[in-house]
Amino acid sequence: MQELNFEELIKLRKELHKNPELAGKEKNTSARIKNFIENFNPDETITGLGGNGIAFIFKGSNEGKTILFRSELDALPIQEQNDFDYKSSADNVAHKCGHDGHMTILSGLASLFKNQKPEKGKVVFLFQPAEETGEGAKRVLEDKNFSRIKPDYVFALHNLPGFPLSSVIVKPGIFAAASKGMIIKLYGKTSHASEPENGITPTPATALIIEKLPVVPNKILSKNNFGLVTIIHVRIGDVAFGTTPGYAEIMATLRSYKNEDMKQITTACEKIVKEESEKYGLSYSIEWTEEFPSSINNDDCIEVVKKCSEKLNLNIIDLEKPFKWSEDFGHFLEKYKGAIFGIGSGKDHPDLHNPDYDFPDEIIGPSVNLFYSMI
Repeated sequence: MQELNFEELIKLRKELHKNPELAGKEKNTSARIKNFIENFNPDETITGLGGNGIAFIFKGSNEGKTILFRSELDALPIQEQNDFDYKSSADNVAHKCGHDGHMTILSGLASLFKNQKPEKGKVVFLFQPAEETGEGAKRVLEDKNFSRIKPDYVFALHNLPGFPLSSVIVKPGIFAAASKGMIIKLYGKTSHASEPENGITPTPATALIIEKLPVVPNKILSKNNFGLVTIIHVRIGDVAFGTTPGYAEIMATLRSYKNEDMKQITTACEKIVKEESEKYGLSYSIEWTEEFPSSINNDDCIEVVKKCSEKLNLNIIDLEKPFKWSEDFGHFLEKYKGAIFGIGSGKDHPDLHNPDYDFPDEIIGPSVNLFYSMI
């Protein structure tokens, strides 16, 4: 096995961190990764997957399984609050989820195959766009060029602050929750504010909808099943003191551990919107966005992760409950056997999506070694 060049990897990580791009705009990030990994002589490179996605295929000399490892390309719309010399050069865009580190891990793993290809089968390194919006994985899977890969197994990791550095966080079955964004638009009729009786205001319906949606999971799910509806934005009319509003917009995030529970919550929320709109003479529309299915791990694949972690003397932490946040890797796990797991970023490390977060370079080596052991 070729030795890792940590100096080059950390240089890459800091370059990626300094030049972040939002979901769907990762063109330069993808180009940087391509320039780096092409040095290791992949047998095949597939560009433009699901937008700015890119995959590198290393082929063994014998027939065997195809193993895919996924990293994300995109950053977040967050203003960085760090002062180091590689801080984000983009206004209100920064790698606050550690995708710069995830890309570096896969790049380091690819470097190990420069002079020694896999013994058998294929190893695929996929750099996926638009994870943060829940769109990227689905687009990659629907891309006709992805059919050239045909993975047997798919794996991904995510760095996790709050856990000991380089610990491996695993859970068979559901690892992360399903979630989706709900956009409700209520249409009535404006009138003069002195004559509200001449209009049709969505205000009372809006008040009832934002009261009723959050309690939906408690009413329809069993006590042991997790569900959550969070109102994240409400707007009624415009700032015009002479006008009774005729339009309202409500946004909510729905979450559940189980995909079947998400269907129930969705149906119940739609029913409430329909009933309250009809009661107050409103028309309405509902849109869904940022849809993430549950990330459901294959038991055998999680055992591989655990065995390889033990072999490398990495501390293993077994989760009791899934995470409430979502990961669009769940789309891959719906189609292929695989697993997503966590790598601890340090118990006192700043949380993901915080303005002072930065990926800890100390976990690059253990993560590369774990993936290599799994291969």
